[in-house]
Amino acid sequence: MEKEIRFQCPVASRCGGCQLGRMSYREQLDAKQAWVNELLRPYCRVEPMIGMEDPFHYRNKTHAVLAGDRRGNVFSGVYRRGTHEVVPVEHCLIENELADRIIGTVCRLMRSFKIRPYREDARQGLLRHVLVRTAHVTGQVMVVLVSAKPLLPCKNDFVKALLAAHPEITTIVLNVNDRATSMVLGKRDIVLYGPGTIEDELCGRTFRISPQSFYQVNAIQTEKLYRKAIEYAGLTGKETLLDAYCGTGTIGLCAADRCAKLIGVELNPAAVCDAVHNAQRNGIEHARFFCDDAGRFMLRMAAEKRPLDVLLMDPPRAGSDENFLRAVCTLRPARVVYISCNPATLARDLKTLTAHGYRALRATPVDMFPCTEHVETVVLLSKGEVDSKKIRVEFSLEDMDMSEFQDGATYPQIKEYVLEHTGLKVSNLYISQIKRKCGIEVGKNYNLPKSEDSRQPQCPQEKEKAIREAFKYFGMI
Repeated sequence: MEKEIRFQCPVASRCGGCQLGRMSYREQLDAKQAWVNELLRPYCRVEPMIGMEDPFHYRNKTHAVLAGDRRGNVFSGVYRRGTHEVVPVEHCLIENELADRIIGTVCRLMRSFKIRPYREDARQGLLRHVLVRTAHVTGQVMVVLVSAKPLLPCKNDFVKALLAAHPEITTIVLNVNDRATSMVLGKRDIVLYGPGTIEDELCGRTFRISPQSFYQVNAIQTEKLYRKAIEYAGLTGKETLLDAYCGTGTIGLCAADRCAKLIGVELNPAAVCDAVHNAQRNGIEHARFFCDDAGRFMLRMAAEKRPLDVLLMDPPRAGSDENFLRAVCTLRPARVVYISCNPATLARDLKTLTAHGYRALRATPVDMFPCTEHVETVVLLSKGEVDSKKIRVEFSLEDMDMSEFQDGATYPQIKEYVLEHTGLKVSNLYISQIKRKCGIEVGKNYNLPKSEDSRQPQCPQEKEKAIREAFKYFGMI
């Protein structure tokens, strides 16, 4: 890895996406290593950072905002950091080069077909974003056009022109996002060309990628990260492995040939469907995936005295919540492999786990996102003494706040879904009433009347319909 590698980006000062772009690549790695070393010093030894040989154009997922000028020209770019001002970007040093060319073609075709970019301030126009996903091994390409309406003028001719310019494209999808939101994708996908999904290979496994799927953006470094995590897991072929926050099942399925039983737990129903498909696609028969909250799932395992040998956890940037960490300490798997995308929240969670009987043995940072301030770290923990005073800490199910752990989704998640999609506010009482109507188990004494003569307000029909829609979304009915 050469020390002289430097990133010369003409829009770096306005874009803000590459926070470390002014440093040489060696300086970036040194800075990230020092950051992880400082945060994890109280817990374990940190191995040298695993960097990239070629840290350019590594992103397999390219997102561009569409905008226009007063002369009718359409251009693509990124939001200036912390604003919704669009900074024009034609060529990005960390994004896939083919994806950049495809986005440029979409902009030219939009002008030819008189398709206007969407303006947030006026809520006018049609196309909001372009998302291009490229498969590192198979070479397949997905183009997602994000529209404010479920239509595309001259759809067939537009698709034909785009394919003529880029025959490498495998599939084209129109995603409908008609909400006033900062989220890029809406919930509805309309396939315009091809199967609507692409496939890629990772650690010898084949994975389906849909427009909504989470899939690591740096395939080269993801393989290094996963191989390190699997090495830390110390699997011999006899273990039960639980992949929490499993998403579409990538890391668990990559480790599947080294364990006796694989369990994946994920709250997103669409991701669970993809995980099941991926297991079938790879001929893995000893994997089971559940649409559930991982913390609650582990508490059930503990209550049923079902042993767990190894836990793989890959939480979001916010880290794991208190209930999840308590569930880990209740179930007490022999080894925990923690994959983190935020060293600060990793250090916070390690403080909790090591205070309750776990010992961090070693950690390895992996540079998944060159030029940015982000870094992934994999940590191995094993059961050990609490501390030199040998304080014994126990958790019981009675200690836990179980009101959050209801079937399929938490009460706050159901409330948030209903509010976002209908504008209605619903109470815990109404949710529990509709759960009973649907035959879904409700916690004991949860919102029951104090006496048989007590009268409770009944859920209005409009809110009942909205709650049932939330249940369907979360796979509860």
